[in-house]
Amino acid sequence: MRTKTLLITVALGLATAANCLAAEPQLEQALRELDAQWSTAAAAKDLEKTVSYYSDDATVLPPNSPAATTKDAIRKVWQETFAITVSGSWKATRVEVSQSGDMAWVTGTYDWKTKDAGGKTTSDHGNYLAVYEKQADGAWKCGADVWNSDLPLPASTAPEKK
Repeated sequence: MRTKTLLITVALGLATAANCLAAEPQLEQALRELDAQWSTAAAAKDLEKTVSYYSDDATVLPPNSPAATTKDAIRKVWQETFAITVSGSWKATRVEVSQSGDMAWVTGTYDWKTKDAGGKTTSDHGNYLAVYEKQADGAWKCGADVWNSDLPLPASTAPEKK
């Protein structure tokens, strides 16, 4: 009887492990699709849809700006971004899901075109990191978001100190 119970327990454990391994690629693909939908909303300059991808306690770390830690502050970051955006998008290149299955991080690249105050279009490209958290209702939301340019900083116009 013990041997039979042990064999059943081992079989159930192996089946559970196999299901977890099979579910991870599905979850990875679902997160890639979610990230792509978010990029599409941003490309359309849909402010409320773009902000809806963040959790209520999200932190956004935009380049050359203070951290945004409230929905209103995050909304302002995107409002200011959309005001100068000509076009833009991002694409996930890597998705890693935590062993517990309730957190994941996505890295990728972005391409963005903006207009400066003089109306000149500039292009930027770089990389990003978004940390997704599984919510109580099962939905995935971004809890932390940061991006930075691959372009070098502009040369300083200040004279060099000797």
